[in-house]
Amino acid sequence: QVQLVESGGGSVQAGGSLRLSCAASGYPFSSYCMGWFRRAPGKEREGVGFIDTDGSTTYGHSVKGRFTISRDNAKNTLYLQMNSLKPEDTAMYYCTAARTIATLGLSGYWGQGTQVTVSS
Repeated sequence: QVQLVESGGGSVQAGGSLRLSCAASGYPFSSYCMGWFRRAPGKEREGVGFIDTDGSTTYGHSVKGRFTISRDNAKNTLYLQMNSLKPEDTAMYYCTAARTIATLGLSGYWGQGTQVTVSS
């Protein structure tokens, strides 16, 4: 079955960087679109970045220019490089997989999440 395991979260000061990873298994990773979402306490879930099977990427407005999503199909791993972190980036970050970009977040395939906390 599909398994997604996030790692790399932690606590960092504003302006710092973190790199999240999502190890995938149980499905043909290279054939699936991948994405990162986040949810902060009391807020709606927010799409952070999406990557298609051809490597094309899309970012949420609030992270564009600061975050970079990438994938390594040989390692079945998704990444999120987060630079210039702000306190408002504090959230639980989740990776997800789907057959199409449009259905990311709807497939039901989610990891357990990794917490990112940014202090000012």
